[in-house]
Amino acid sequence: MGTTNQFKDQSISFTKRLVPWTLYALLPIVLLRLYFYPLPFPASPEPELPHSTPNTIISHTSSSPPPPPPPPEKEKAQEIPCDYFSGKWIRDRRGPLYNGTTCDTIKENQNCIKHGRPDSGYLYWRWKPSECNLPRFEPNIFLKLVENKHVAFVGDSMARNQLESLLCMLASASPPNLVYRNGEDNKFRRWHFASHNASVSVYWSPFLVQGVEKSNSGPNHNKLYLDHVDERWARDMDQMDLIVLSIGHWFLHPAVYHEGSSVLGCHYCPGLNHTEIGFYDVLRKALRTTLNSIIERRGGKDHGIDVVVTTFSPAHFEGEWDKAGACPKTRPYRNAEKQLEWMDAEMRKIEIEEVEDAKGKASKLGGIRLEALDVTKLAVLRPDGHPGPYMYPFPFANGVQEHVQNDCVHWCLPGPIDTWNEIFLEMMKKWQEHPRSEE
Repeated sequence: MGTTNQFKDQSISFTKRLVPWTLYALLPIVLLRLYFYPLPFPASPEPELPHSTPNTIISHTSSSPPPPPPPPEKEKAQEIPCDYFSGKWIRDRRGPLYNGTTCDTIKENQNCIKHGRPDSGYLYWRWKPSECNLPRFEPNIFLKLVENKHVAFVGDSMARNQLESLLCMLASASPPNLVYRNGEDNKFRRWHFASHNASVSVYWSPFLVQGVEKSNSGPNHNKLYLDHVDERWARDMDQMDLIVLSIGHWFLHPAVYHEGSSVLGCHYCPGLNHTEIGFYDVLRKALRTTLNSIIERRGGKDHGIDVVVTTFSPAHFEGEWDKAGACPKTRPYRNAEKQLEWMDAEMRKIEIEEVEDAKGKASKLGGIRLEALDVTKLAVLRPDGHPGPYMYPFPFANGVQEHVQNDCVHWCLPGPIDTWNEIFLEMMKKWQEHPRSEE
């Protein structure tokens, strides 16, 4: 009996020693098996990409062929258009394509370097869209796309500001020749690029519709006729291949509005027996009249036309513009520092909505392509890009003055407004890939 118990104890002791050694021996084998033949895990669902179109689900019977495999991830990404209007400003050491020496078409009031602006940091920022990169402007590509065409910038001084930026960028590759000039302050001009037989014009029309501007010798308010397009530019519409429209700031001024044979109302018109109606609906009516006129005159014709509406560009006055308001900042806002709101947001919203509404009308006739160049959000982040006091030459040469008028509406050249034209070029390149006849 004692011998039997002793044998059992020895067996148990041996088993206890054997089990750990067995596990130690098996562990490397298991690890090697997992390394070379890993266990399959269920795939996690891919996140939905922004701006992707919804998938169409089709059921297949057992006899139906299986659906084709999905395209590679690289091809999927290429199908998603980039939103060039959402992003941030980042540092860029390369700086602008031109300066006040290489370009002689800069309006004096926007030639900030020539007028003695001491800081140059505002020249070294680049717009970075959230989902892609914005290519640097390529003047030869732009000129190739407008070869044998007429590009017309129509609107207020912001249209002129954008035009002069474009001229300077193009001049880095091909010199423009001024072939037409008319009107006070050169408000109607045309340049010709002989290298590509391309013309670029500017038409002064601060309301796009017919209007009588306020003057020192006349009423201190504007008169707008909201149901009539301004023929000073519209009569040349048949000669235009691409129109860039830009309005907004002149609608903030005192005005009386006419529609048909009656007075619709006014904006800030004390002493006049008219109903105060503000300017938002008036801006909408003016833009709608303009786009409808283009559709009516050019829709359905063999010779098509492209129309771009550059959205409202916010001002950055700190204080009242006519009471020593200034824009002294020397760097862009970060996204969290400045949001688009109030009047700036409403002006942009109206312009975007009217472009979308006009697209629906134009699609029924064909021959017209409309797009919004939606610069409002990226412009509101650049308080540093305005001439400020350097709208005048060396404003502090004789010391700090008690009151110096600032320009916090227009943009220095070179400056942030060059970005408008970089995005404009990207829009045109997309049009080239998808001709109007395919739409």
